[in-house]
Amino acid sequence: QVQLVESGGGLVQAGGSLRLSCAHSGRTFSNYAMGWFRQAPGKEREFVAAVNRNGGRPQYADSVKGRFTISRDNAKNTVYLQMNSLKPEDTADYYCAAHLVYSDYVGRRQGEYDYWGQGTQVTVSS
Repeated sequence: QVQLVESGGGLVQAGGSLRLSCAHSGRTFSNYAMGWFRQAPGKEREFVAAVNRNGGRPQYADSVKGRFTISRDNAKNTVYLQMNSLKPEDTADYYCAAHLVYSDYVGRRQGEYDYWGQGTQVTVSS
């Protein structure tokens, strides 16, 4: 089993920054593509960003492209989401997810991901 624990959420003013972290344990981290998803109040969960098992081929939702950066440190079994220029519409619960892969594939679909964290709340005030 894989355990994922997110941290780094909080309250920030519009225009500010936060860095989310997701610690992975239980299996070999470098065998997993990693993704971030979010769910705003009253909305469906949506894709935010993802990166392949080696830290390459980053994928971003159009709504965060140019503002968010996903990265990973395989030595620390951790994936990060650096969020800059935050907007009130970024307010959501943010979840990291792990997808067991055998290639450099990285996907955007929630159904591809095998394990999920409990989420961390991000609130952006205007």
